[in-house]
Parts: sequence; C-alpha cells; structure tokens
Amino acid sequence: MSNYLAVDASSKHLTVVAKKGENTIIKYNADCAMRHSVVLMDAINSALDGAGLLPAECDFFCAVTGPGSFTGIRIGISTVKGLAMGAGKPLLGLTVFDTLAYNVNSENFYMVIDAAHSHFYAKGYGKSLSSPAYLSLEEVNALGCKLYGFEDLPLKNYEKLNISRCLPVAIQKSEGNLSQNISAMYVRKSQAEEGRK
Repeated sequence: MSNYLAVDASSKHLTVVAKKGENTIIKYNADCAMRHSVVLMDAINSALDGAGLLPAECDFFCAVTGPGSFTGIRIGISTVKGLAMGAGKPLLGLTVFDTLAYNVNSENFYMVIDAAHSHFYAKGYGKSLSSPAYLSLEEVNALGCKLYGFEDLPLKNYEKLNISRCLPVAIQKSEGNLSQNISAMYVRKSQAEEGRK
C-alpha cells in the first residue's frame, strides 16, 4: 500500500490528497478564484499534517497534468516535481480525463471539460476511444453517448462526478505507471500563443 501526495490544480478547483497507510486526507477547495499559487502550499501542509505524512515518506508524488487552466496546470506540476526531486521519489501524471474515467463503469462514454466560450475538451473511452479534442457545444451534444465531467455543464446525457473523490481511485488504479518526469497535457494553444499568429 503506497504513501503519496497528489495535487490537482488544473481548474478553478484545488484538490490535494495525502495518503499514509489506511489514512487518506483530501483537501478540496471548489473555487480558488485562480489563486492556486497562494493557497496550494497551505493545502499541502494541511493534508500532510492530517495524514501524519512527511514528504520523505511518500513513495511517489502525483499531479493532474491537464487539460484545463494553463497556469494552474504548471503550478501543480512544478510543485509536485520540486517535492519529488527533494525527496528523490518518482512521479505519477494523470490527465483530468483519466482521473474521471477510472471512476466510471461503462463501455462507451466521453469525458468533457469546460474550455470556455461554448467549447469543451473531450476524450472518448471504450467503444468511443478517441484522442483528446477541442469541440464546440454542438459537436459535444452530437456525440450520442453518455458524457461525464466534474462541472455543472449544459449538456445532453451528462453526469457530474465528484473530482476530489475521483483522484484517490484513479491513483490506486494507475500507480504502476510511475516515471521520472511528467509534463503538461494541452489540447489547444494558450491565448498568448494564439495571439502570436
């Protein structure tokens, strides 16, 4: 049974999970108002203290790698990389899609995440297996299968999952995929990159 610290700063929410033995502490803030850099370390310290866990006792460190907030993703990944480097431990990177998908018992579904301006990040699983895509509202509603996500979204055939409860399950099911490096998963270019055209 692994001990770990995990961070999800990929959206307006913040989730930090610290696990030591049978003790799992989840710190969840539904709306950080994009202040992840201000509140993250306090949330990490609180989760570690609650679990009675020291960074050196972690078997690995995990970060959710996107898609979502470009800044939030970078903050989460860089924080986890720094902790892992200091402790000499490996990393686990999970996309938001996979974090949610590990919590769904279905053969044909899509994960969808709000990408603003009536667009969504989407990825199919099971019979609908697909690469991550940037889709319009009309394209998402035309997918024709069950949709899952973690936000309140105006979509047909959609079910909202509890993202903070999904992360520990996804980690348990994927901790065999540890590595020495993780990187951000972007589905589209940032506004700054688009503005350079």
